[in-house]
Amino acid sequence: MADSRLFKILYYLLDRERATAPELAAEFEVSTRTIYRDVDALSSAGIPIYAEPGRNGGIYLLQDFILDRAIISENEKQEILTALQSAFATGYTGGKEILTKLSALFNVNTRNWLEVDFSRWGNNAFDNTKLEILKTAVIQCREIRIFYVNTNGEKSKRILQPLKISYKSKAWYLKAFCAEKQDFRIFKLNRILELELLENTFEPRPYPEFKNHLQQAYPQIVLLFSKEMEYRVLDEFDQTEIEYQENGDLIVRTEMPVDSWLTGYLLSFGAQVEIIEPKYLKSVLAAQAQEIYIKNTP
Repeated sequence: MADSRLFKILYYLLDRERATAPELAAEFEVSTRTIYRDVDALSSAGIPIYAEPGRNGGIYLLQDFILDRAIISENEKQEILTALQSAFATGYTGGKEILTKLSALFNVNTRNWLEVDFSRWGNNAFDNTKLEILKTAVIQCREIRIFYVNTNGEKSKRILQPLKISYKSKAWYLKAFCAEKQDFRIFKLNRILELELLENTFEPRPYPEFKNHLQQAYPQIVLLFSKEMEYRVLDEFDQTEIEYQENGDLIVRTEMPVDSWLTGYLLSFGAQVEIIEPKYLKSVLAAQAQEIYIKNTP
């Protein structure tokens, strides 16, 4: 607890520049004697902190003070700045200003060595706008209205209480409480066609992780890909799921939901994929391929 208070005192002074012992005591709900002991502890740790008595006195840090190794190591500084650089990918508008301030505070020159972009190819403006609106809705506990397309192609309007934004398996999801279903649901951001931030607020509640459909158990799928598809297999599956054959073909064992998305995904490989398990999926895929053939036969 004391260590946590020392950090809070330090950040308080960095923000306010100067404070009195009674002010700090009231802020952190301790005695003024404890505050002076904390000042001594910070000074002993190498922090240039000073306490001046008198009417115009107070507790303050040396001007132009920056956080050094006594508080945060060089690796920790770089990790913090790298995390902020990565956050730009979500359309976070305040990131660059914060990054600049922390770079100066840490006295670290951030080299532009990392770029992360979660948006799709092409015009990413709507993707980033959605993320920005959802971020506001989650933080301010405001309801949203969406126009959504589910995996069956059904379109509906929903009023949601957004609780958390999640990035899973190359896609963004929204965990929310649905007013229509009166239950917790997960929505894929790419399928949100319209999004409106409402004025209505709500009391936030924890999302029940045991109902997290992102983590639910799916049936095992075993697929045989021709060696010509190696680049796609490496792009889309973990190496622990891939087994190379002597002729260069690849067997993939993974767990996936068996739905219309999966059949469409497998069809995108054409004749370069063979379903090993489950057997019934062969007939499902064959029926889809037959329907495509009939529709496109001159």
